[in-house]
Amino acid sequence: MGDPTHSLPQPPNPAGRDGLAAILARPERAVIALDFDGTLAPIVPDPELARAHPGAVPALASLAPKVRSVAVVTGRPAGVAVRYGGFAGVRGLEHLVVLGHYGAERWDAVSGTVQAAEPHPGVAAVRAELPGFLDAIGAWRGTWIEEKGRAVAVHTRRARDPQAAFDGLRGPLGELASRHGLIVEPGRLVLELRPPGVDKGVALVDYVREVGAESVLYAGDDLGDLPAFTAVEKLRSDGAVRGLLVCSGSPEVVELADRADVVTEGPAGVVALLSALAARLP
Repeated sequence: MGDPTHSLPQPPNPAGRDGLAAILARPERAVIALDFDGTLAPIVPDPELARAHPGAVPALASLAPKVRSVAVVTGRPAGVAVRYGGFAGVRGLEHLVVLGHYGAERWDAVSGTVQAAEPHPGVAAVRAELPGFLDAIGAWRGTWIEEKGRAVAVHTRRARDPQAAFDGLRGPLGELASRHGLIVEPGRLVLELRPPGVDKGVALVDYVREVGAESVLYAGDDLGDLPAFTAVEKLRSDGAVRGLLVCSGSPEVVELADRADVVTEGPAGVVALLSALAARLP
């Protein structure tokens, strides 16, 4: 299979090269932050069947002891991401942190518990109204609701025309969310209704500052990862933290690839990058 130390991709842009160089030079001051679905876990038709790529946990366990911290930043409930990722009780991941619900929940491997803020009341209201709402606008067939605890998501992947169903629901769901003080976060053929004021960018910046990192790698695949990309771009433009942006590439979403320093071939490519990075670090 060759030497993995030679497979670490080199960013074509100065900011990306600077970010990678900072991670390699002082890994003890680096945060490795990753989305879950589409980045560590392949996208599947049923999100409840999503599981981390087989190589993800070994790669993270190899990398984590060599850096300041590894954090999974996800829209899923933190406990669900831990179960689906298989992160609990893994040697090497003793200090892993999962920031769930865009940072509203936090699980850490040290305590093995989830800490969470109070839920937004609008989520319960939308949860109760959504089935009848979809039926009334004729959008029930081919769509389905995912319960996410602090958010509710509507998927269109099973519809006859998934993209048309997705496009048709953005406006109506936006109005529904607004009535209950929520926002709509679009993703890969999914529209998530969730509270405002929290996103992956806010969660990432807060965590980077909390641990005193000098560099950060962030990997994502979806529109919900754009705030984290923006946050890293802002950190490195301010000169506070150097950063490397990685896109877990897919034909469904191209916005991240256009802004990434490195584009991989889906979760398998992310795993290969993490393994190569671990191999390069002392």
